[in-house]
Amino acid sequence: MDNSPVTSGKLRVIPLGGLGEFGMNMMVFEYGEDIMIVDCGVMFPEPELLGVDIVIPDLTYLRERREHVRAIVLTHGHEDHIGGLPYVLDEIDVPVYGTPFTLALAKSRLEEHGLADSVDLREMSPKAPFDVGPFKVEFIHLTHSIIDSGALAITTPVGVVIHSGDFKFDPTPTDGRISDLHTLANYGQRGVLALFSDSTNVERPGMTPSERGVRERFAEIAAEARGRLVFSCFSTSLHRMQIVADLAQEYKRRLCFIGRSMHRNSEIALDMGRLRIAPGVLTTPEELGGLPRDKVMLVVAGSQGEPMSAMARVAVDSHRWVTLEPGDEVVLSARVIPGNEKAIFRMMDHLYRRGAHVHYQDGSTPPVHVSGHGSLEELRLMLNLVRPKYFVPVHGEYRQLARHREIADEGNAVSGSTFLLEDGAVLEFDSGGARLAGQVTVGHVYIDTGSLEEVGEVILKERRRISEDGIVVPILAINKQTGLLEAPPEIVSRGFVQFEEAPDLLDAARDVVLRTIEKSKPEEAGDWGMIKDKIRSALRKFFDQELGKRPLILPVVLEV
Repeated sequence: MDNSPVTSGKLRVIPLGGLGEFGMNMMVFEYGEDIMIVDCGVMFPEPELLGVDIVIPDLTYLRERREHVRAIVLTHGHEDHIGGLPYVLDEIDVPVYGTPFTLALAKSRLEEHGLADSVDLREMSPKAPFDVGPFKVEFIHLTHSIIDSGALAITTPVGVVIHSGDFKFDPTPTDGRISDLHTLANYGQRGVLALFSDSTNVERPGMTPSERGVRERFAEIAAEARGRLVFSCFSTSLHRMQIVADLAQEYKRRLCFIGRSMHRNSEIALDMGRLRIAPGVLTTPEELGGLPRDKVMLVVAGSQGEPMSAMARVAVDSHRWVTLEPGDEVVLSARVIPGNEKAIFRMMDHLYRRGAHVHYQDGSTPPVHVSGHGSLEELRLMLNLVRPKYFVPVHGEYRQLARHREIADEGNAVSGSTFLLEDGAVLEFDSGGARLAGQVTVGHVYIDTGSLEEVGEVILKERRRISEDGIVVPILAINKQTGLLEAPPEIVSRGFVQFEEAPDLLDAARDVVLRTIEKSKPEEAGDWGMIKDKIRSALRKFFDQELGKRPLILPVVLEV
């Protein structure tokens, strides 16, 4: 790996994450001995990575140069761009630049780790360039599925580099803040050394529909709804939340936000004046029980069917405040993230069992969801506005990066070369041009969010936990039709406690499992993913209280 110092007069751009994968976006800009980081994201783990909550880039390269890092600059507030901040800032003390809403979300994330008071958060805004070492940075507002998003124009000693962030060119955004194409074109006219551009939707032809495109369908559903009306979307989708808030006022329904992240983000947006709700429209979860069902409109977190999310609990009738009845309408206003298909479809099955009518992204028009990323024609427009000398596709899996490169090569917007990079590749610019200049250390670091501890490989994490506290395997035989146990639960342990010598502890652990199942709805017991999570959580808490130990708990469900 080429971890050697940088030669003066050369700009090096190094993606540490986000190329060849969805999420974990992080890019290093390095000139001389000065480093600026753009974005600091996480990626959510594949199901087989047991015990892993999030994945962040390997920070070896930055850790070895921490005294040279000058700042982190954020393009927007999605988790795949800001979620890694606590883990980087725990080791590298630098200022963080972002737009107001992005910083508000970042601060909330840092507060969870006790870092908010120690981090220097600095607001940036359009038309207000600022210096980071040898770099002059200008934020350029572009539309996306989250507000306060945009591109970065980075003026370096060897030329201007534009990093697009995530974007689409929405002509009618709900907040009226259209993309600043004029500034992009101005940079293009003056000369841009390199463009690094979002590739997420390169496989989609045409233009991505406007965010306002969902309002028509939402209004149709609201006009026909006779029961409760439930919308589920990402908790950062303020555009979507604003549309629902406006419809709640129009159809004389009380509005309530359900789910921790949804409640937190809506409060942040309300305090900042970025979410507008008419007086008397907003209500609390505690007040829902006293309101007629046809006078309620809910926005619920958990559109991806996460096992313990608010929407998943509503679907199996185990939410504290929200129930569904036949005739209620549920709108799943989010894309299906690859890997989440089974969880989402399972949740939809439960919603239908409640008698609800479910609206989801099924290709019908008008749609219930539109993407926040630009489609093929918008990517071409970005290239033609900026007209860079060099082009690098970013943010996407390898096939999407390759397709985006082909699109650039087919046109005439790029006057020089295009580069297809993967994480760790070093792209070097100087007066002589651009070239690949080696590879630095990169990789995935697996994180248990209960601490800031990094675990280099998931197997090491599992072995460490097993070596310290052992492993406990509850074995359940559950009737698929009734959701009931066919026999008492068996509990096997290795490296934890020999239950033969502690029968009282074994009996108490079995009681914990039985109580957990008894308190669960039949459909929860039949939902193996959810019941495993509940048993795992209950036993972890029990063993921690009784013994101060946290064994690795791997429930096994035998379907009979």
